[in-house]
Amino acid sequence: MIIDSKEQLQIAVKAADSKRAEDILALDVREVSLLADYFMICSANSERQMNAITEEIIDKEEENNYEVKRIEGKEGGKWILIDLGDLIVHVFHAPEREFYNLEKLWSDAPLVNISEWLD
Repeated sequence: MIIDSKEQLQIAVKAADSKRAEDILALDVREVSLLADYFMICSANSERQMNAITEEIIDKEEENNYEVKRIEGKEGGKWILIDLGDLIVHVFHAPEREFYNLEKLWSDAPLVNISEWLD
């Protein structure tokens, strides 16, 4: 199966948006990281919402035959990482997102225009 990382990203963005994730953004890290093609970052206001966003992303990716390789931080964490291979999704509790500031850390990676995927 050919992995289309941009399609994976679109699925994750739509899934997160459907669960009211905030400040969703995507970074194209192909030129700056060997880890993945894209990073998606979003915020939630509670652990419950973080878990809902995470479950929705996992469900939608699996429905589209994408393998979830690993999930970190799900039990009581304030930062959940979903490893989809070519896409790494970061679901943050809002204060933790500010603290870790991944956008600044990866500031040399261009933003992906995801506006057409959002409701």
